[in-house]
Amino acid sequence: MSVPVPRSVGSRGARPAVGGARLLGTGAYRPAGRLTSDEVGGRFGRTAQWVEARTGFAARGVAAADETVGAMALAAARDALDDSGLPAGAVDLVMVATCSSPPRTGVVAADVASGLGVPGAATVDLNAVCAGFCYAVAAASDSVRAGTARHAVVVGAERMTDYVDPADLGTSIIFGDGAGAVVIGPAAAGAAGEPAAIGPVTWGSDGSRASLIRVEPENQWMRMEGPAVFRWAIETVHKIALDACERAGVAPADLAAVVPHQANLRIVDTVAEKLGAVRAVVARDGAGAGNTSAASIPLALHRLRRARAVRAGDLALLVGYGAGLTWAAQVVRIP
Repeated sequence: MSVPVPRSVGSRGARPAVGGARLLGTGAYRPAGRLTSDEVGGRFGRTAQWVEARTGFAARGVAAADETVGAMALAAARDALDDSGLPAGAVDLVMVATCSSPPRTGVVAADVASGLGVPGAATVDLNAVCAGFCYAVAAASDSVRAGTARHAVVVGAERMTDYVDPADLGTSIIFGDGAGAVVIGPAAAGAAGEPAAIGPVTWGSDGSRASLIRVEPENQWMRMEGPAVFRWAIETVHKIALDACERAGVAPADLAAVVPHQANLRIVDTVAEKLGAVRAVVARDGAGAGNTSAASIPLALHRLRRARAVRAGDLALLVGYGAGLTWAAQVVRIP
């Protein structure tokens, strides 16, 4: 059996720390399968209007059997690499944020690296649930700044519908499947007082509230205390977002886009209003994708770019939050 040559600092020469890190490209994979609010509502004697009034979601992506977490992650990673213009061989770190990969011996990120043609890259799977993508962006960008990695692919990929009890209204109307990705690379240090291309992360957790979103050990169905989660989110998430702006040296009025985790569009709209980002476009990708946990932010970011709702160099706030409870947020420049 041949063994990939380790892509270590020593084998490729010293990598001095660089001035910063930035997003170079975005990508997405959306399964063809769809579950509309009319379909899911009908199972529970509810109309599409009833479902959409409570979630903002008109449809959810549903992965087929062969659209595994790894397969979707690889497709999104390839799309992001193509968008960045980098050759795959430039990548030396792959991180996959996911909470829905089946338990196994192995690393989804290693499968992605192999599929990209960089089997010797460093690989990490990370689980911070719905905040996982922002956690991974923070870790990968810090690795690039330190010179530990030169270019990183960061993916959020989920098959949340695998954990939805079809008899449970509360979760059936919320969750969907998909994957989104970004490529991160070095950036020159900006001028004094200029916001970094990937700002400092605000992150944390509150394990005392873990039972609000949980998986039942006997059957692996997800359960959620919806009203309590909603109250926590509308009371807390805008404060996390404001802290990320402060750490980045950015006023909410400077933001061109707000890209929250697509937990529920009622939460998304409330957070944006409380944040006071009056000039910003607010991502609402969940309307057609549902809540895709760690995939929701990169999917939403990619859609904003494809719709030309933002321009290269614009400032965008990413904010993830969810089970754990966990949260993370940072300000980035649009690639």
